[in-house]
Amino acid sequence: MEAYKIPIGDAIEWIIEFLVDNFSFLTKAFSDVTERGIDILVDVMMFFPPLLLIFVIALLAWFLSKSWGIAVFALLGLILIWNMGLWGPTVSTLALVIISTLFAITLGVPLGILAALNHIFYKIIMPILDFMQTMPAFVYLIPAIPFFGLGPVAAIFSTVIFSMPPAIRLTCLGIKQVPTELVEAADAFGSTKWQKLIKLQLPIATPTIMAGINQAIMLALSMVVIAAMIGAKGLGGEVWKAIQRLEPGRGFEAGIGIVIVAIILDRIMQRVASRQ
Repeated sequence: MEAYKIPIGDAIEWIIEFLVDNFSFLTKAFSDVTERGIDILVDVMMFFPPLLLIFVIALLAWFLSKSWGIAVFALLGLILIWNMGLWGPTVSTLALVIISTLFAITLGVPLGILAALNHIFYKIIMPILDFMQTMPAFVYLIPAIPFFGLGPVAAIFSTVIFSMPPAIRLTCLGIKQVPTELVEAADAFGSTKWQKLIKLQLPIATPTIMAGINQAIMLALSMVVIAAMIGAKGLGGEVWKAIQRLEPGRGFEAGIGIVIVAIILDRIMQRVASRQ
């Protein structure tokens, strides 16, 4: 006699099918808008000559980090990527990371603030974040496909879900670490909750929040290769094609490109966070 199996998988499949059957019009509209936004961003970046855009990015790196070392590394690293013939995939990867990170920040920071200010919500969301952070990244591709189909939008959906938890956790942590004495002093002067949040808690928590945003960017970049399995282009797509075609050299070049982009973004965000 076989042991009874709890139908967890069947229940999840039923839920996904129910959502797809009844709310696919919403995901279709979101998919159309997001895909159009990706195309516009890629077209704008590809409009400029690669060397000109690389120089602009290097200047932007210096402006944000105030470090000539980071600016020179960005300049030389991106020129190397261009020289390897990977400029187009790099632009696609940057568009994917930028849009995914914007979604992750837009959702994650407000949820982190709410978790810090509301004890009940904190108790609810922390186990969910534990679940999200321990779930293998490949699993996030499963619900993305029926909702958004193959392509960059499904990749963005799975990337946002994968990269959002650090933004929530570190935003919550930063606000909770604001010294109690300062909060009590603000209360003593008659500050409202909104005034405390805007003028006291968020400014003090900014370095920690920026660290969460940095982690979200790094996780988004780490997802680009996995997301290539469901139609995402970019450097991850080049790695995936190299694996399928048994071209280790090409795959290694694409991997170097991902590392260069990750180092540039990481160093810039670290400098921005340290100046807050």
